[in-house]
Amino acid sequence: MKTCERFARATLAVGVLFTAAGAHAAGSLDLNLGADAVQFEAAGEITQGVALGGGVINSEYREDATLYHAQLLGVQRNRERDVGIGARWTQFDTDYGDGGGVGLGGYGYVYLPQAPDVSLGGYGFYTPGAVTSGDLDDGYEVGVRARYAFTPNVDGYVGLRQTAADFDNRHGSRTLDRGAQVGVRLSF
Repeated sequence: MKTCERFARATLAVGVLFTAAGAHAAGSLDLNLGADAVQFEAAGEITQGVALGGGVINSEYREDATLYHAQLLGVQRNRERDVGIGARWTQFDTDYGDGGGVGLGGYGYVYLPQAPDVSLGGYGFYTPGAVTSGDLDDGYEVGVRARYAFTPNVDGYVGLRQTAADFDNRHGSRTLDRGAQVGVRLSF
């Protein structure tokens, strides 16, 4: 029950963040599932080329871990690529330790010329120890995905993700989520 309550609160927080970003601008909603995890993300452009977003991962990969994030990215989308680079605050709420910090990273996807509905790419964000709080020393999230555009506004994808953190306590470095996922992204 604790996991469901945390996920519901995080989903509400992301919804509020998305509404604040302005639902009238270009945006997306993303949901993916893995064997041990669920992730929800929302993002919206607050002005041309600048996107504000947030999300939550709830994972039971080894122990219970919930990761929240809010990010501000410079973005560019066209028929050849979809890229974003910027800053992300990530908050770790785990059985190993709690804490958060500011990290840098981004995402990048390229559309295949011979199959324009298919895009391949990935993402990565790293939070160094210099800008963390609580038990967190550093952390990262990385992933790769293959996406297929079923319609102009709906992408389905498969991917792999790994999330890890190093805590300033007896637990040290821990992998919080690792594995395959399948998801859907709605764009509007």
